[in-house]
Amino acid sequence: FSLHNYLYAKIAILKLQERLDLLAELGHYLRAGGDEDLDAAVQQSSIENQWFTEGNIRSALKAIAEKFLDRDKLAAWAAQYPMADPGYPEKTVALIMAGNIPLVGFHDWLCVFAAGQRAKVKLSDKDKRLLPLLVQKMGHWRKDSWAYTEFLSDNDRLKDFDAVIATGSNNTARYFEQYFGKYPHIIRRNRNSVAVLTGLETIPELYALGRDIFSYFGLGCRNVSKLYVPHGYHFDMLLETLHEYREMILHNKYKNNFDYNFTLYIINNIPHKNNGCLLLKEDTSLQARIASVHYEYYDDLHDLDAQLADHKNDIQCVVSNVQLPQFQVLPFGQSQEPGLNDYADGVDIMQFLSALNFVREKVM
Repeated sequence: FSLHNYLYAKIAILKLQERLDLLAELGHYLRAGGDEDLDAAVQQSSIENQWFTEGNIRSALKAIAEKFLDRDKLAAWAAQYPMADPGYPEKTVALIMAGNIPLVGFHDWLCVFAAGQRAKVKLSDKDKRLLPLLVQKMGHWRKDSWAYTEFLSDNDRLKDFDAVIATGSNNTARYFEQYFGKYPHIIRRNRNSVAVLTGLETIPELYALGRDIFSYFGLGCRNVSKLYVPHGYHFDMLLETLHEYREMILHNKYKNNFDYNFTLYIINNIPHKNNGCLLLKEDTSLQARIASVHYEYYDDLHDLDAQLADHKNDIQCVVSNVQLPQFQVLPFGQSQEPGLNDYADGVDIMQFLSALNFVREKVM
C-alpha cells in the first residue's frame, strides 16, 4: 500500500462525487457477495481470530453495505456538510482502530475518505485483513484512490499526521491523551449499551433484544450489557425467549467464558439467573463479563432518565420501547445497526474533519 500511495499521491484527482460513487460501488460489490478474494479474507480472519466467525463477519459486511454504502444514503449524508474539495488529499488523519468486532473502524475510515483526506491506519492485530482487502478492491477500480489510505505495519512508527482518531480501552485512552494531546483528536474509551424494560414487552420485542445482547458475542460497545427493570419484574419470559439464542453456547470461546462466570457465581454464592446460554446478575455496573448481563431495578422512569444521564459519557446506546427525554432511544434489535449519522460516542466525525485547523507537527 505504501508503494501505491507514493505513486499516486501526487496525481489523485477524486472529487467528492467520485469518492461517493466509489463507495457506492464498494457497496454493490458487497451486496453481490464479493468474490474469491473476499471469501479468502473472511476465512483467514475467522482462523486468526476465533471471535470473528464467518457468520459474524458476513453480518458486519452486510450491515456496512446496506447502512453505509447505499448511494442515496451516502449522498444525503454528505450533503449535510460543507466540505472543501481540492480533489487530492492535503491532510492526513491517523486512525488507530479497535478489533473487538469485525470492521469496527470502517466508519472512521469512510468519513476520512469521504472528506477527501488521507487516512494513515493502524489496524488491530485482531482485525487486519478485511479493511485492507476492501481498500485494495477500490484501488483496482480507481487507481487514484490509492492515495487516500496507508496501512501501517506492526513495526511502523505513527508519524507525519495532522489529526488522530483513536479507539481503545480506558487504559489505552490515557496513553493516547498523553501522546496525541497536542493534535486535534477524537479519543474513545470504554462504553456500554443498556436496555430499559417495563415488563410490557412482547415476545418479538424480547427476541429482538436478544440481537442487541448476543450479536458479535456481546463484544461491541453497542451490545446491551445492562438491563434496567421495574421492581417486581418477572424474568421468566425474558429468560425463555433469550434461550432461543442457545446456539451461542456451541462456540468454544463463548462457552469457556460462560462456564468460567458460572463457576465464579457458584463458588462465591452470588445470586444469578441462568437460562443455559446467558447469565443475569444484579449489579450496578454497566459493564458485564462475556456471556453475562447485569440488571438493576428502578422505581420511576423519570428518575431512571436522570440516573442514566449521570452516566451519559459511559453509555453508547439505549434500547427500549419507551422514550427517555435525555437519550435517543433505539427500538429493540437495532443497537448493532448504526447508520451514517450514528457516530460513536455521539461525536460527529465529519464536523471534526471539516473544522480542523491543521498545523503540521512532527511527533517527537
